[in-house]
Amino acid sequence: MAKETTIKKTRLGRALTDNALTRYITFSALYIAQGIPEGITYFAIPAWLAMNGKSAMEIAAYVGVIGIPWSFKIIIAPLMDRFTLLAMGRKRPWVIFGQLGLIISFLIIGFVPDPLNNLSALMTAGFFISFFGAFQDVATDGMAVDVIPENEQARANGLMWGTKTIGISSSLIIGTWLINNFGFSTAISSLSIAVATIMLFPIYFRERPGEKTMPWTNGKVSPDSKQTQLKSWKQIFRSLYKVVRLKSSLVFAFGIFAVGLMFGLIDTLLPIFSIQELGWTNSSFSNVFSITTVVGGFLGMFIGGYLVDYFGKIKMLSVYLSFLTILIAVFASLNNLWSNNIIIYAFILSYYTLYTFLCIAMFASAMHLCWKTVAATQFTLYMALSNMGRAAGAAMLGVLKTNFNWEIVFLVIALMPVIMVILIQFINFKKHRVAVDSFVILKHTVVAPHVIKD
Repeated sequence: MAKETTIKKTRLGRALTDNALTRYITFSALYIAQGIPEGITYFAIPAWLAMNGKSAMEIAAYVGVIGIPWSFKIIIAPLMDRFTLLAMGRKRPWVIFGQLGLIISFLIIGFVPDPLNNLSALMTAGFFISFFGAFQDVATDGMAVDVIPENEQARANGLMWGTKTIGISSSLIIGTWLINNFGFSTAISSLSIAVATIMLFPIYFRERPGEKTMPWTNGKVSPDSKQTQLKSWKQIFRSLYKVVRLKSSLVFAFGIFAVGLMFGLIDTLLPIFSIQELGWTNSSFSNVFSITTVVGGFLGMFIGGYLVDYFGKIKMLSVYLSFLTILIAVFASLNNLWSNNIIIYAFILSYYTLYTFLCIAMFASAMHLCWKTVAATQFTLYMALSNMGRAAGAAMLGVLKTNFNWEIVFLVIALMPVIMVILIQFINFKKHRVAVDSFVILKHTVVAPHVIKD
């Protein structure tokens, strides 16, 4: 009877560490919450600006500014590793705080007066959406590294990135329709309802059994959380330095920055290219983008993680990056067929499917390289480098387009994944894990005498 009760609690419990399904649902919901503001700020608004005659330089400046906070994640992450309401979990209090800030800042952008002629205010409001989006992202990723077992990481990342893509696509198509039919303010503010609803997930579910749901409820600190939590800045930065200086960490960091450049260039390019070069409307762009990225998201959810588990991270990273290079280079050479919508649809569908698969493989690789002791900070360092690349790529587009034609711009973009393909051949996950495990053994060896003495 006691055994049956334990199994029942595991199946129906509210603790993320106890139940795989609970983990998958919670992290998928949190990634949808990240996708909603991203779909509006990175795609719907640039497409709307392009349709209203704003230049590539102006739109690139807007995207570059809202991308800056994602580079701040490396400052936020150590705070989360150092401070928390430990009785509520190591990262869950920060997830709730970030989600709350995201809701408030999402509402504020709806009150920007005359946004088409007030780009500085639009940039400022978008900056704060990105700031709290980055905040929630850091906390969510740190919590994921803490509670998702290694054998579930690729599958979980498939679901997380697939649902994020669906969140981006859904918010883009719905947001564009609302902007065109009800105006900018109503459209942006109304979508905050969906973000607020998702906040119920981190409020309801705990990281570990016995923890508090909220500060004023009953519960206590989990022994696992207490053991892992670092208590000084010196410990955090010394631990981070030890793991980041390993060869595989350094190589991956340079590679992920190069791929970030590609992401930033393509994301900023597509609404401008399709609307100002091909003559689409913002509704046409949002429909095509949403449909193709949802397809990519579903494929990523159901087979992206499986492929990484089955064939291995390095092999699948190499395959995805190689395909992306070929795809972008071939598209650049087919400029005489750009008037054919089928070619454009095929390119966007292929790119965002490969993009989703690549993100799944990159995030699973980043998680595998992390040391749980400084998981939020280390994982965020990788993501900050990727986002620095995105922001730099967005800013680069204005310069590239001013000086070169679209064919050359696409060929420059095709070089970015080549850099990462070369770099990742020098990554060895097994040697890296052996080194990280030795840190853990050393840490316990050092701590043990104090435990005995006490």
